[in-house]
Amino acid sequence: MRNFEYHCQTNIMMGNGQSKEIGSIVEDLVLPGAKVMIVTDSGVRNAGLVQPIEAYLQEAGYSVFVFDQVSPNPRDNECLAGAELFRKEQASAVIAIGGGSPMDTAKAIALLGPNGGIPEDYKSGKKAYANLSPLICIPTTAGTGSEVTRSSVITLAASHKKITLKHALLRPTIAILDPALTLTVPKSITAATGVDALVHAIEGYSCKVTNPISKAMGASAMETIVKYLPAAYKDGSDLEARYKMQEGSLLAGLCFGSADVAAVHCLAEALGSLYDTPHGIANAVFLPYVMQFNAAENKVLHAELAKIMSFADKTDSDDVAIQKLIDGMYTFTKNLGIPVLKDLSYVKEEDFEKMAELAEQNGSTSSNVRTVTKADYLDILKAAFDQ
Repeated sequence: MRNFEYHCQTNIMMGNGQSKEIGSIVEDLVLPGAKVMIVTDSGVRNAGLVQPIEAYLQEAGYSVFVFDQVSPNPRDNECLAGAELFRKEQASAVIAIGGGSPMDTAKAIALLGPNGGIPEDYKSGKKAYANLSPLICIPTTAGTGSEVTRSSVITLAASHKKITLKHALLRPTIAILDPALTLTVPKSITAATGVDALVHAIEGYSCKVTNPISKAMGASAMETIVKYLPAAYKDGSDLEARYKMQEGSLLAGLCFGSADVAAVHCLAEALGSLYDTPHGIANAVFLPYVMQFNAAENKVLHAELAKIMSFADKTDSDDVAIQKLIDGMYTFTKNLGIPVLKDLSYVKEEDFEKMAELAEQNGSTSSNVRTVTKADYLDILKAAFDQ
């Protein structure tokens, strides 16, 4: 038995067309006439998802300006540029529209804009988390769960190292989930972000710092994602599948948001920091290998995961269930068109040492259910590359 805490002060609003209510929703935070900053990326903006929300805000009497200088793995210098614009325009609230990168960037801007400093100041404890701008997150993918988490993952441009800002105050004030905004997401992004959500649920459920509430959320998320991700991938216009995937992603965010991720994410963030590999793909290429590593010392837990996701039958022995889990996860990601590590032609074996080092330094390494060292990370990298 151990003590635990579970927090989520975010007001969650979900429903088809919910984003159309943004004007009245913002009124609960700032008065009409105020300046509102939208944080997004060029892809989301070019897809036409930002302009309607911008128009709804303007119709409600708000002055709106847009910051879209966000990379797939957001950089500290982008956060600083956004914070400078926040102060220059005297923004009263921040609205993130997009996937995990815009949402993580928006969290950093909501922190740095009013308080100054650089991301590392908050990571090191040099500056305190306080006085954040009101923040609304509107996800346009079903994957990161960042709309309800306390984390913002930022890449330091100079060193390629990823740091995670983590504090209860980084949880968005409001999350607006509108599945209709995900209907135009391409198949490859649907697959990658969906697997990202699945890994959040798996690691949040199984990590050392999980708790009963996180486990309940994670189990529901795993069941939902395994069932509906193939349908959303096959037919992007399937609104029920899109709705259920946003639900699964949300539950996965609520799962790991008060627990943690673990070794899969540590490797994925190392890969992403060196090569800008999309985060969901980076998670997918390592997931079966980390599961195999962890299952060697945690058979009951991994047999349980296999049965939750229906890869194994309830009557299967632990050993049989674990093998079905590993094989099932290979097949599941393959059927979503996700490559294996060796298919990523830009990945170099000579970088494995650096990747293993970055993974070991990741703050979530200690949360992995099995103790994992740099040497273990190297072994997992080689196994994934040799597949």
